[in-house]
Amino acid sequence: MSQNVAVITGVGGMGQAIARRIGPGAHLLLADFNEETLDAVAKQLHDEGYEATSLVVDVSRREAVTALAERAASLGEVRSVVHTAGLSPVQAPVPAILEVDLLGVALVLEEFGKVVAPGGAGVVIASMAAYHNPPIPGPDALQLATTPADELMSLPILAPGNFGSASYAYGFAKQANLLRVQAASTIWGARGARVNAISPGVIATPMGQAELSGPHAAVMKAMTDASNAGRVGTPAEIAAATEYLLSPAAGFISGTDLLVDGGVLAAIRTGRLG
Repeated sequence: MSQNVAVITGVGGMGQAIARRIGPGAHLLLADFNEETLDAVAKQLHDEGYEATSLVVDVSRREAVTALAERAASLGEVRSVVHTAGLSPVQAPVPAILEVDLLGVALVLEEFGKVVAPGGAGVVIASMAAYHNPPIPGPDALQLATTPADELMSLPILAPGNFGSASYAYGFAKQANLLRVQAASTIWGARGARVNAISPGVIATPMGQAELSGPHAAVMKAMTDASNAGRVGTPAEIAAATEYLLSPAAGFISGTDLLVDGGVLAAIRTGRLG
C-alpha cells in the first residue's frame, strides 16, 4: 500500500505546527532554505515519532522545486502540500520578496500540480496583507494569475521600481498569491485535487515577532488591539485551519482564501480601526 506523503515548505513556526498537526500517519517531506534549521526541525520531529525526510530547497528556483516534487512523488502518494516558505518585509528587500513570496508560490503550484494525487489537497500560506493593498487592476490581475512561472518576473508590473517599500511588495505578492491559487485550482482540479490559501493575521512566530518589533510595530499593535480577538494568533490556530482545508470535510472548497486574522480586516472595514 502506497504511503501518504505530506509536503511542507518552510519549517518556521507555522510550518512546524502544521507538520505536527497533519504528520501522524503520513511521511513528512520537509523543505527549507536554511539547512541548519531544517535538520534541527527534522530531527526533533523524528524524535517525537514522526516519519520525516528533509530536503534543502530554494523555492525561487525551478530546478529546486522540481526536485522537491519528484522526491515527494518517489515517496508515495502526494496527498497534502502546504507552502509556508516566505520572507517578511523586515527580512528582505523588494526583489527578494517578489522572488520568494510570489515566484516561489507560482513554482510550487505548478510543479506540485503535476504530482498531487487524486483526492489530494494543497494550502498556500499567504497573509492578511493581501487585503490591505489597493485592488490590482483586472488586466494585470489576469496576467499575474495565469502567466507561466518562468515568465512571471518579466511582467512590467513586477519591475522592482514599481514598489516603494518592501511592505508594499509583500502585500502585492500576497494578493498575487491568491490569484495564482485561483488559477491553479482548475489545473489541480483536473487531477481530482484541490488547492486553497490561508491569509493569517499577526501570528506569534519568530517572523511575526520580528514584525512586532520592526518599523511598523505601532501599526501591528493597533491592528491587534482593535481586532475582535484582541490578541495575536498562534501557529496552532493556523495549523487547525490548514488541517480543515486539507481534509475531506472541505471537499467543496477550492480556489479560495480563508482569512484567519482575528478580525483585523473587519475592524478596518467597519471603521473601528482607521
